[in-house]
Amino acid sequence: MKLVMFSKMLKEKSVEELAELAQELGIDGYDLAVRTGYPVNPDNAATALPEAAHRLASAGLSIPMVTANTDLLMPDHPTAEPLLGAMDAADVRRLKLGYFKLDPATDYWAEVDRCRLALDGWAKLAEKHNVKVCYHTHSNRCMGLNAGMLAHLLRGFDPRHVGAYLDAGHLVAEGEEFAVAVAIVKEHLAMVALKDFLLERTERGDHGSVSRDVVEAGVGMVDWTAVFAELVRIDFDGPLSIHCEFHVSEDDFMAAAAREAAFFLGMRERVGESRN
Repeated sequence: MKLVMFSKMLKEKSVEELAELAQELGIDGYDLAVRTGYPVNPDNAATALPEAAHRLASAGLSIPMVTANTDLLMPDHPTAEPLLGAMDAADVRRLKLGYFKLDPATDYWAEVDRCRLALDGWAKLAEKHNVKVCYHTHSNRCMGLNAGMLAHLLRGFDPRHVGAYLDAGHLVAEGEEFAVAVAIVKEHLAMVALKDFLLERTERGDHGSVSRDVVEAGVGMVDWTAVFAELVRIDFDGPLSIHCEFHVSEDDFMAAAAREAAFFLGMRERVGESRN
C-alpha cells in the first residue's frame, strides 16, 4: 500500500518543493491535485503532469492518482480527454472525479441512471487511455455517499476502468462500517482516502442533531486499526491518500500534516509487522 498525500492543501508548493516535502515526511508520493491555480492544472497537464511524474520518480516517489476539479463530472467536459491523455503519458493510472449531488426531492433511481450514463462514457475514455476513473464516497448528500449507494453506480462496470474510492472518514459520517463498505465494493476498490471525523451532538430546539468536523488522525472516530486490518485482509495494494483537511492555523498546518503522515506511516508499519 502506497501512502501518498493529497496536494490540495499544498497549493503554493512547486513540484520540486513537493518532492522535498515527501522525502522529509517519509511518504511515497502524491495524490496530485490537477486543478486550476495549482502547479499542474488542466491547462498545462499535457506537459506538466509527465514532467512532475518524472521529477518525483527521480526522487523515488510516485503519483499513483490524480484528483481533478470538482466540476469534472461528465466525459464530454473539454478537459476530460486531454487530462486522461496526459495521465497515460505520465503513467498515472487513477483519476478521482467530481461529485454528483443528490436532491432528496428528486427521483433517486433516475439520478442513478443519469450517473451511470456518465460513467459509461468515462469507462470508454478510460479504456482508450489505459486509466481508471474512480468515484469517491463523500457525505453531505452526494450520490454514492457510502458503499451501499456507490454500488448502485458501479455495478456492472469493468473494474479495470471504473473504480471505487472509499473514504474512511466520510463512511463514519454516514454510519457505514469500513469492513462492510469493502465487502460491498471490493471488486471495484481502487483507492482509499485517509481522514478522521469527529461527530458531536448539537442542540436543535427541543432535540438533538449532529455536527461533524475533520480532525487529525487518531483524534476522531475512525477505527484505524480496523481499517488497516481490513486492507491487509484483502491484500489491498492501491494508494492510500492522506488528506490533511483538518482545521488548524496556517502557521500550524505543516506540523499537523507531519503528525498525520507519521500516524499513518506507523499504522502501515504496524500491520506490516503483523503479517510477518
